Amino acid sequence: MILASIAFYVFSAVLLMSAVAVISAKNPVHSVLFLIFSFFNAAALFVLLGAEFVAMILVIVYVGAVAVLFLFVVMMLDVDFANLRKGAMKYVPLGLVLGGVLLAELVVLFLSVFGDKSFPEAPQNAVSNTEQLGAVLYTDYIYIFQSAGMILFVAMIGAIVLTLRKRSGVRRQKIEDQVARKKEDVMTVEHITPKTGI
Repeated sequence: MILASIAFYVFSAVLLMSAVAVISAKNPVHSVLFLIFSFFNAAALFVLLGAEFVAMILVIVYVGAVAVLFLFVVMMLDVDFANLRKGAMKYVPLGLVLGGVLLAELVVLFLSVFGDKSFPEAPQNAVSNTEQLGAVLYTDYIYIFQSAGMILFVAMIGAIVLTLRKRSGVRRQKIEDQVARKKEDVMTVEHITPKTGI
């Protein structure tokens, strides 16, 4: 249990530091990278609590959503990557340190979950936490769950509309012209005799 407590304090401290770095970083790309780092630490805390499914969903959904957020940041803020690459090598030591911290955290997490035998074993006929979560989510909170899905859908459409730019000189699809098109307008049948051209 001591190793699990140490892992909790380590993950919590790194999570708080990376959360502060998210709002204090001046570069939006750095903020997104710190946000991804904080999501991984929050997922490790969920693993320590025994909620592996929630940790997996946090990594898959939120880190994937952060990748989409990164895409919108690049599209809307017009970040100058040529200028960013000029001083990129001076951040290599910091990146190595953060990668080492993440690797050390993963080792501590592995040792605290699989090395500590003081955790009680689940009975053979016990319901998994994924099944319990699904039962609660799709029975008691089904309307709230569906409402959250509709809100996210509307937000996704709003983000697409906000980033859609109309440019001149770009050919666009005209559905009404395609539907009204006749065979005679677009195709002609030529009868060619052998060994002669058109």
